[in-house]
Amino acid sequence: MIKLHHVPQSRSMRVLWLLHEIDTEFEVVTRPFDKSLRSIEYLALHPVGRVPALELDGKAVWESGAMIEILCDRFSPTELGRGLEHPERIDWLIWLHFAESISQHSAALTQQHLVLYSDEMRSGIVMQLEAKRIEKCFSAIDQNLESRDHLLVSGFSAADIAVGQAVYIAKHFARIDRFQNLARWYDTLIKRDGFKKSLPEEQAKLYKQDFYEPWKE
Repeated sequence: MIKLHHVPQSRSMRVLWLLHEIDTEFEVVTRPFDKSLRSIEYLALHPVGRVPALELDGKAVWESGAMIEILCDRFSPTELGRGLEHPERIDWLIWLHFAESISQHSAALTQQHLVLYSDEMRSGIVMQLEAKRIEKCFSAIDQNLESRDHLLVSGFSAADIAVGQAVYIAKHFARIDRFQNLARWYDTLIKRDGFKKSLPEEQAKLYKQDFYEPWKE
């Protein structure tokens, strides 16, 4: 039994996308982004009250990167995953976890733009710095895609899912237009059925704007 605890447009989206790509049976519990994540019930699944949390054969699993590794090893070790003996195993792991390097900057900007409710609480310097850091991440992806269609030479994998989802969130704060290789790659990802199925309904979106300009002090 697989049950994913999910908040729309959060890191849990990458696990939801992966599950759709694997095409296995699973259940989704969609949760609000509020204090209910600190309930005793939910803390039994995730000790610090964040998403995603995954119930897998009666065991609670947290951390999206770990979930992706576990699910790939079990359900798709050669197509979406790259096994221990695969020559690109190390590169797969590097890119899979690079998604978190991008996401930490998006999380800081989400706090600045959406969580803090007044200009007095916000920092234009933080907004501009974090947007530039996202652009550095975009540049690294763009360079890697110079002569290939996916992050790995061997083709599409869960690394593309993890990084693609991170870019989906990050592009609310930094534009991808000038990163031509990244933009080309991203355009292929958003056409996949797995990506489309992981998108939220309009009313469930956390991000109400397509792009948030850095606030200037």
